[in-house]
Amino acid sequence: DRVAETEADALSDAGNKAACWGEDAIARFGVGKNMVASMRHWAKATNIIAEPHPHAVVKTAMGERLFGSHAEADPYVENPATLWLLHWQLAARAEKTTWFWAFNHYPAVTFERDCFERLLEIFVSERGWAPVAAKTLKNDVACFLRTYAARQPTGKAGHDDALESPLTELGLIKAVGRNGFRFVRGPKPTLSDSVFAYALADFWARYAPNTATLSFEAIAHAPGGPGRVFLFDENDTVDRLALLEAFTDGELRWSETAGLKQVERSAEPDKDTPTARLLADCGTHACLEEAA
Repeated sequence: DRVAETEADALSDAGNKAACWGEDAIARFGVGKNMVASMRHWAKATNIIAEPHPHAVVKTAMGERLFGSHAEADPYVENPATLWLLHWQLAARAEKTTWFWAFNHYPAVTFERDCFERLLEIFVSERGWAPVAAKTLKNDVACFLRTYAARQPTGKAGHDDALESPLTELGLIKAVGRNGFRFVRGPKPTLSDSVFAYALADFWARYAPNTATLSFEAIAHAPGGPGRVFLFDENDTVDRLALLEAFTDGELRWSETAGLKQVERSAEPDKDTPTARLLADCGTHACLEEAA
């Protein structure tokens, strides 16, 4: 872990960025220059590392929990909880445009690539953002689809060769026919309660940080919420919320009093609780057993 090895120098005047991503990274990682840049991009996009100033690279709390040098880490991404957490980092935040739009705004369950690209282009235009080159948009959509949809095996490549992204294991998008794709809504058996609770707390902190309650409507349907990002139906969301009180020792509680469906929290939120505690749970092998 080059970031861990050099992190002590991160806040010095020289920093550690060159030590992590400099020219010698090609030889150190055994990959090409473009792959080094890709590794840096995805580590930042999934909130595994941060660059707090132009010359510094540090692990985030999530990066330390998932890939740190401790017994509960998951360095080979064997735990389904790790995959769900990485998906959450990509799809729950508006700055990850294609990922966020696809899971939170796309209006249909099935789609073809060309239509998907056109609607994304319209979305960007409606937001008043700078125009995006057609090739750039096309490449971004291709990258998105390869992240989640496994290619069908052919005579030239086996199934293992087609699974280029570990997030295909989540089963969120399936290829349909020659040119189509489908979002797979419904229960997610490998999504552990700890990851769901972490996602809910993270969404709450961004959506309504100063409120003691969060409506079912927001949880199930608001862009960036667990219902949309995890492709739940309403019943799936209710089933998860009903388990919160026991799982969080009463810190979060599902309520349907007087027909008002909402989650209540018992105390003022702390920036490290419950998010940090629930995130810590996700690094343990117990979390893997929950998801099995």
